[in-house]
Amino acid sequence: MTPALIDAAVALADTLAAENAALGGLDLARAASLLAAKERATEAFLAAQAAAGLAAPPSAAAAAASGDLGRRLGALAEENRRLLERALAVQGRVVATVARALPRGGDGFYRANGGLADPSRPVAITLSARA
Repeated sequence: MTPALIDAAVALADTLAAENAALGGLDLARAASLLAAKERATEAFLAAQAAAGLAAPPSAAAAAASGDLGRRLGALAEENRRLLERALAVQGRVVATVARALPRGGDGFYRANGGLADPSRPVAITLSARA
């Protein structure tokens, strides 16, 4: 494992750990703010991994260290997947709760200002046909 690959793996692991901490606390805004950093860290890791494929085989010590780092990265990625699934489920429940709490009215049309349309009044419709 090259030094560049180790650095990239550590940066990705640190970013995943930060996102996991935010997701664990259901701080979805903080987790979302880490998306760009996670994308950059992932791209850097993949680039370093591709470059390392062209390098000489790692020493025995480097191989042992890379195993620990690889296991850490794998565990963080799995935890990230689980926490993202949980956050999506929670967000879905919140949206469903809000949607159920909204008043139902008329035929469900809304005016331009956001208010419910009067179902007894005709609605303006625009059609466009192209040959």
